[in-house]
Amino acid sequence: MEVIRQWFRRHFSDPQVVILALVLLLGFVVVITMGKMLAPVLAALVLAYLLEGVVTAMQRLGAPRLVAVILVFLVFIIVLVFALLGLLPKLSYQVTQLFQQLPNIIGKGQDVIMHLPEQYPGLVSEAQVADLMNAIRAELGGLGQRVVSVSMASVFGIMMIMVYLILVPLLVFFFLKDKQRIIEWFQGYLPKERALTTRVWQDVNVQIANYVRGKAWEILIVGGVSYITFTIMGLQYAVLLSTLVGLSVIIPYIGAAAVTLPIAAIAFFQWGWSSDSWYVLLAYGVIQALDGNILVPLLFSEVVNLHPVAIIIAVVVFGGLWGFWGVFFAIPLATLVQAVLKAWPKKPLPETDASTA
Repeated sequence: MEVIRQWFRRHFSDPQVVILALVLLLGFVVVITMGKMLAPVLAALVLAYLLEGVVTAMQRLGAPRLVAVILVFLVFIIVLVFALLGLLPKLSYQVTQLFQQLPNIIGKGQDVIMHLPEQYPGLVSEAQVADLMNAIRAELGGLGQRVVSVSMASVFGIMMIMVYLILVPLLVFFFLKDKQRIIEWFQGYLPKERALTTRVWQDVNVQIANYVRGKAWEILIVGGVSYITFTIMGLQYAVLLSTLVGLSVIIPYIGAAAVTLPIAAIAFFQWGWSSDSWYVLLAYGVIQALDGNILVPLLFSEVVNLHPVAIIIAVVVFGGLWGFWGVFFAIPLATLVQAVLKAWPKKPLPETDASTA
């Protein structure tokens, strides 16, 4: 018990530390208990972070904040309408086409699997192929049931999308317009002696802002380059696949590997084991290499560097806790943990304890 008491004194004897711990605990409880309900608020916060940089730049040029907010918000609405009317119909059309072609794609894949024992008799046996085919049929049966359940819930999903389309832009506008008032209102409920909490928040706020803006540019650049590349090479479902490639950068390391499978499957269905399929995979590999080695260092130069193991653990842990938003904010949340650990004051151990140790 004495060891635990000394550890507690060393780490929690400062009132500033207690305030920081309570703020972190309260935030954790709120997100865990009301994460799904707060999804529109989180989406609006991400967009507000994204647009705040443009508003601040216009203010530096001499524009009043309200005028800058209105202009930036109008441009945001125009881009949103363009995305809804321009991108979504194409995306929906290609998804419908893909589902229509799915039986043919699966049939072609089954033919390839059935001929594996003839081509590689020493590596693949007929019994292994039969087990694999049974597993594929079982998985397809489960997929059909999931599609039916999704279609039954589609009406509710459409209603939720309509709510998002109304609520999120409104929240974005008020987050930008009344940013200072909201911050001051929130600070009014915090203790006055909160220097440590303020310092941690300032560090993390800069990291989150840089991360959100950098991630948005990365999605647009990687998705756009992928669309141009796939279109030039004549790959089917270029809009759908390039959208998947762009969104895959949200999940570090894992996303790029996961998107490789649909690209390879569609390339194989379109061209078979020809050079065109390999050229598509090579081009995709080059895009990922340029993204990881050139684009990410340029966009995230101001974000605290984290070890790949720490990033993967953050994605797994926070994604398991908060789903999509946990995955999206995995790196900023890991940065928050790192900032807290750095700023956390520790009282030195008494000399008697040190000599005893």
